[in-house]
Amino acid sequence: MRKVEVQLEDDLTGGPADETVRFGVDGTTYELDLSTKHASDLRHKLAPFVERARAARPRRGHGGVRTAASRERSRQIRAWAEERGFEVAEHGRLPADVIRQYELAVSDPRMAAAKADTKPRRGGRRSSARSSARQARALAAACRAARGVPGLSAASIA
Repeated sequence: MRKVEVQLEDDLTGGPADETVRFGVDGTTYELDLSTKHASDLRHKLAPFVERARAARPRRGHGGVRTAASRERSRQIRAWAEERGFEVAEHGRLPADVIRQYELAVSDPRMAAAKADTKPRRGGRRSSARSSARQARALAAACRAARGVPGLSAASIA
């Protein structure tokens, strides 16, 4: 049997510490190993701020529990994007412009076949969100216009 003894060292002086003090500033949590005197000094200096502060709820970590429905939706978007030549990672966050174009396409099936909506992204170039939104609006307007013209379909818009 092995016995492990942990001795805390005061982070200010290097001498023996009696406790670990946790505190937070600007969303970052810190820990200091301090002697009883230094811990008391820190608490005394923070007291005017703590007295006037509001207790905050702990922030949730990035992400959260994903539902089966959200995972399935991500799979559908990835499959849709890959069929149209978009470069998407197998895992991780989907690019906002790909999600936006997918949502536009599935909301109006005629738009899914439009060539302007299926240009692949290559070579790591990223289109700006503004440019993607502009293209999506132009495509939507062209598809709306195509509805009223006999013999013209969304698929023929280029």
